[in-house]
Amino acid sequence: MSRTHAPVLPTRADVEEAARRLAGRVVRTPVLHSPTIDRLAGARILLKAENLQDGGSYKMRGAMLAVGRLADAGHTGVVAQSTGNHAVAVALAARRHGLAATVVLPEDAAPVKVDRARAAGARVVRAGTTVEERLAVARRIAHEEGHPLVDAYDHPDVVAGQGSASLELIEEAARSGTPLDALVVPVGGGGGIAGACLAAAGTPIEVYGVEPVGCDSLARSLAAGRPTPVAPAPSLADGLRPGCVGGLPFAVARKRVRGVVRVDDDAIVEAFRLLLLDLKVLVEPSGAAALAGALRLGEVAAPSGSGGGRRRTVGVVLTGGNVEADLVARLAGDRMTVGAAA
Repeated sequence: MSRTHAPVLPTRADVEEAARRLAGRVVRTPVLHSPTIDRLAGARILLKAENLQDGGSYKMRGAMLAVGRLADAGHTGVVAQSTGNHAVAVALAARRHGLAATVVLPEDAAPVKVDRARAAGARVVRAGTTVEERLAVARRIAHEEGHPLVDAYDHPDVVAGQGSASLELIEEAARSGTPLDALVVPVGGGGGIAGACLAAAGTPIEVYGVEPVGCDSLARSLAAGRPTPVAPAPSLADGLRPGCVGGLPFAVARKRVRGVVRVDDDAIVEAFRLLLLDLKVLVEPSGAAALAGALRLGEVAAPSGSGGGRRRTVGVVLTGGNVEADLVARLAGDRMTVGAAA
């Protein structure tokens, strides 16, 4: 599947079906809560710990759904491209289903993600630093080998699978008596926030995206009314720098996203340290960006009709935890600058 041939848009029913199909095949990750974070945010914050997912990220959900269906259809191999986590997830899903996997990663991919993809048995190909460069190589390999391309963004099964994380968070919050008023998801290519929009469809939950400053393709796309590429600026959040939101995710999210919060590296580091030191949870910068965005939603008034002065409850998807040990040491240190992290 390519980004130039957008399929029929998935629906909330597809996310619900994905959740049923994935039950027992992926980890149902815990929902975490911290009174300290609540005080800082001025709201109740519920954190979906997808950093504890198989493969270290929520990308495992979409990969397991997509690869599983391809295996059922008789395919013997798959091809994928990404900045890292999707490639790791596709490699793991392919191994579980007995398929060969080739994954295309950028030249500057985080070593931990390259190593995890190889450890899962995938053939790793390095190609350039942009999504266009990776896609060109991935499409060529898919054509030459006759294996389908499992796109990281423009694949309905990937979107529906990613949405199952948000659906679980929504359901868990409702069961605990603290239904969500808002849902915050970091944005790279857009599969996660599109899935979140579908999971929240038919509810009053407001969905917000979070993008690093200078990597704000979704925000610019919403303003322009069409997918709008950016030249990604340097950011600690390597998973949120694809250059352009996918066409399928944009089509799903364009009328359902309430807003996009832009966060800089200082805000990401603040959130990273808060998660590590208060909750003892290790999250990669791309995942910490979600909390950084949620901490900046405090000025949003409680939704009308919430009744009784009930505190605003915000769900946050911590999308991944694949982070280099040396970067953890720098981020957790007393002093941290963008230059030191580069």
